[in-house]
Order: sequence, then C-alpha cells, then structure tokens
Amino acid sequence: MRFLIDECVGTSVSEYLKSNNHIVFSVFDEWRGATDEELLQKSILENYILITSDKDFGEMIFKSQKKHKGIILIRCQPNNFKQKIIVLTKLLANYADKLENNFVVVTNENVRIIVP
Repeated sequence: MRFLIDECVGTSVSEYLKSNNHIVFSVFDEWRGATDEELLQKSILENYILITSDKDFGEMIFKSQKKHKGIILIRCQPNNFKQKIIVLTKLLANYADKLENNFVVVTNENVRIIVP
C-alpha cells in the first residue's frame, strides 16, 4: 500500500511501514512544514492514503467536502510511536481492504470506517 505519513505521526511509524514493504512518503523526512491542504493534494495526485493524528483533516473532509484517497486518523493512548504501530498493525491486519477512499478513525479499542 501507499502511505503519506503526516509529520505528527513520526518517523518510527514510517520506518515500520517501510519495513513491511509499503511505499511511504514521510512528511517529517521529506517535506517538513507542508500545509494540510498541500498534504491532501499530494495524497490525491500520487494516490497515497494519508496517516495522521491531526483532527483538522476531519473538518476538511466533512465540513469543507475536500476529496481524498483515504485518511487514517490515529487517536491512541498513550500517543507514542509504539502504540501507533500497535493500532496500525491491527488495522492493516483486519481492515486493509477498507482503507482506500474512506475516512478511518482508529483507537486502542476500535476502528470506525466512514464511507463517503
């Protein structure tokens, strides 16, 4: 799969996904300071699923009706790279076929998939 990893998610998640043979664009490593709008555009143009912890993307998608190729919003506790990797591992194992073009909220306890 192709993932664009927002700056707030961290490099450990990027490295984890790369080590599992995913194509990854890390904003932290390659495009620091990019705006949310720029990230959304890049994800659309280059067919990436965006992984973020930034709730502003929910507003962009649902209030402003912005298009996207898929967004994963991570809301885990504790909010550290180890827990993010745990929830993403479970998500990919159980819902990989439902990520594209959907807005997905993943927490320690559950996964909510919002289909446009």
